[in-house]
Amino acid sequence: MSPLSLPAVVTPALLASIRGHPHLPKYTWYFIAGVTLSVINRPDEIPKVFRYAINNGAGQTDSKPQHDEQLQIARKFREALVKAAPIGGLPKAINALFSLKSVTPQSLLDEPLGYSPTARSAEVYDLPSSQILQRGQTFFDRIYGKVSKRVMGQMDRSGTEDLGLTARLMYGYLLSNTSVLTAAESSFVLMAGLIPQDVNPQLKGHLKGALNNGATVEEVKAVREVVIRICEACGMTTLEGLAGGWGWRGEVANL
Repeated sequence: MSPLSLPAVVTPALLASIRGHPHLPKYTWYFIAGVTLSVINRPDEIPKVFRYAINNGAGQTDSKPQHDEQLQIARKFREALVKAAPIGGLPKAINALFSLKSVTPQSLLDEPLGYSPTARSAEVYDLPSSQILQRGQTFFDRIYGKVSKRVMGQMDRSGTEDLGLTARLMYGYLLSNTSVLTAAESSFVLMAGLIPQDVNPQLKGHLKGALNNGATVEEVKAVREVVIRICEACGMTTLEGLAGGWGWRGEVANL
């Protein structure tokens, strides 16, 4: 049996609405869209977003990007999908990254053993793990602020301390690396990965965490609005009062 053909999600109208949102942080629309599509399990729609970005630019108005800007777009897109892996699941990140690669020109790829914009390979093999884990803890503490110790302590006492260890590894080696995406941009990735999953307890912390990472209230609300718009285009809806379906059990957390 051939795979089910799903309706298109990314349309010119949707791209225009998210790209042109007046309060969305600059040069973020394409990777926010990509992460949302990955977590919603529509990696097949990612090529449309990428092609549009490298042909029309990462800003709000059309401007054919030069090679260096195209390379930055490609690297930010890939890094966003990598950082979404611990939030949305590694299988979805794999499918999304290979879908992205299928339409990425060779000159915009970073190959193994070549230059790494994140230097993660060196962090894994050459640097003391204590240094990376401390960086992750600092990043975690900034996101969660005065409740960071309580949040990490809850994970340590979840019935297995391995949950807390998993979080420390995730924050150390993935999320706290800001070589390609800034701290605020990393928070936008986390928001885009959490909203489609209807996990308000975690989303609430990362809405505030985005502020702690330097975003404005307007920017955080704009990212939330754009992600919800993409989710709705995929068929998600609020399930309150409905017997079943696919969507959110209540209002998506907000500031």
